[in-house]
Amino acid sequence: MTSWAADDAGVVRLSDGRLIRGTGARRPRGQTPAPEFDVYLLGRYPRMADWPYRWVRWPDFRLPASTEDAIDALREAHARAASERVEIACEGGVGRTGTALAVLAVMSGVPADAAVVWVRTNYHPRAVETRRQRAWVTTAVASSLS
Repeated sequence: MTSWAADDAGVVRLSDGRLIRGTGARRPRGQTPAPEFDVYLLGRYPRMADWPYRWVRWPDFRLPASTEDAIDALREAHARAASERVEIACEGGVGRTGTALAVLAVMSGVPADAAVVWVRTNYHPRAVETRRQRAWVTTAVASSLS
């Protein structure tokens, strides 16, 4: 089993104990180890080939093109995080990444109406940037997870 160190940049510990790293695809990796699986939340195909990943079509400041595809990719990320280094990344690592981390928090047991506050406390204070993203976490996502 490999995992992130709890003090690696961008790593959050979900309420079920899983560690997941949020980041921006434009940020340099530095000394941070490579993920074993990544979910890229981008408007265009990422053309990455260094490790296994899923791409969710998700334009900046918007919602994913398909809620079903996004939830499926995040379910896979959540399952794999039990034994692998999983990373979630959009361009800047705040809005879409924060929204996805809020969904993962719900999958881990955080109530949907508390997930945005949870991710802003545990990941980034501006995570989940738009009203539509906040509403998506508390309504569309919560109903698809139940």
